[in-house]
Parts: sequence; C-alpha cells; structure tokens
Amino acid sequence: MLKILKYTFFDLMRSKWSYIYFLFYLLLGFVLLFLNNDISKAIITLMNIIIILTPLIGTLFGVMYYYNSKEFTELLLGQPTNRKKIFLGQYFGLSISLSLSLIAGLGIPFLFYGLFKSTQIIDFISLLVIGTFLTFIFSAIAYNIGISNEDKIKGFGYSILTWLFLAVIYDGLFIISLITLDEYPLDKLALGASLLNPIDLSRILIILKLDISALMGYTGAVMQKFFGTSLGLIISFTMLVIWSIVPITLIIKKSRKKDF
Repeated sequence: MLKILKYTFFDLMRSKWSYIYFLFYLLLGFVLLFLNNDISKAIITLMNIIIILTPLIGTLFGVMYYYNSKEFTELLLGQPTNRKKIFLGQYFGLSISLSLSLIAGLGIPFLFYGLFKSTQIIDFISLLVIGTFLTFIFSAIAYNIGISNEDKIKGFGYSILTWLFLAVIYDGLFIISLITLDEYPLDKLALGASLLNPIDLSRILIILKLDISALMGYTGAVMQKFFGTSLGLIISFTMLVIWSIVPITLIIKKSRKKDF
C-alpha cells in the first residue's frame, strides 16, 4: 500500500492540476494579506473560501483521478496484490497531495507576513486542519462514487450533486425546516443537523474558533453554548473523524465486491 501511495503521490505532485491548486491558494493568500494587511481578517475571508472550495476540489479531483487511473488500477488488480491496499494507497496518495498543496499554498504567504509573530497562529492552524479534514472526507466520497459508477458522466454528475447538496441545498432545507417549525424548541434539531453535514460542522468550528459567533445571533448563541464547551469540541472533532472513516470503510467494502 505504501508503494502505491508513494507512486500516486508523486504522480499527482507532477500533475499540472496540483500546481494550479497550489498556485491558486498561494496567490490568494498573498492578495488577501496585501489588501488587508491583517492576518485575522485574511483568515476570516479564507474560511468562506476553504469551506466551499476544498470539498469541491476534493470531490472533482478524486473522481477525475479514479477514472483516469482506471486502466492502471486494473493492471494492478491482475497482480497478486490485495485490493484494499491498491485503493487505499491511491486514496491516501490523492488526499495527501491535495492537502499538501493547500497547506503549502496558504502557509508560504502567511509565514512571509509574520504568522509566527502573530496571535492568530492557532486560528490559522485550525483552518488548515479543518481544510485537511474536508479534503480527506470528500476525496473518499469521490472514490466511492467512482467505484459505484462505471459511466464517467454519471460519476461526475453524482459528485457535483453530492457537493451541491452538502454545500448549498442542505442549508436551504435546514433553514426552511427551522422557519416552518419555529413554534417548537429546535436547539437539539439544529445541533444534530449540523453534526450530520461536515461542511456545516467545519464552518461552525472555525466561526467559534475565530470568536465571531456573535454575528450569528440566536443561532450563534446556541452553537457557542454547545460547541464552545470542551465536550462540544470533542464531539465535533469526533464527528469529523467519523466522517473521514466511514467513506474509507465503504471504499474497502466496495472494492472487495466490485467486478473489474
């Protein structure tokens, strides 16, 4: 598995898309810091971009790499190699390469502008950790979509729909349910619904970490009361870990049953 991971990692690091992804965050970081000249404001702006863009890139890049490397995967499957090791090696190579592009792309400009001398270093690290979690989660979702669909068009369509649902539609349905049921106590419903969406959960954790939950009004107060506690943070990060583990487990199960 480590050999396949190493091959996948270096193959992707030589890809032009990895360079584009890296350069995008590199330029974005320098532009934000140049315009604001304030690390805390730049982090808040990056939060909105990473929460939406990182899942999208992880999903599209994951399903794209799966289909493009399908012939190589079939060649590996013809060898006396465990299926689990092949797919996990490819998945981790993909996720690690995307995560490094994100971390390096944002880390260089912030280090250049004196991150280590700033009091926002913990906030910035938290932003990168959550971005890495989202990369691993949505790359795994993309691989599950690819394994489940032979047709590339269907695979790309389902991947976009998955991202669109979790990033946009889910919040819309959630808001409609809150408006419809406004006469009932919805604290537990709001907390539970947030835990079931990794994008919403990541957004809440970053907002609370940046201490801007007051801008969310009543919702921010409810979230601060739960997620701001030690128990809330533990449960939140545990849910992100579960969101990472469950798709990986599905990759293993599907790869064993898949007829290539």
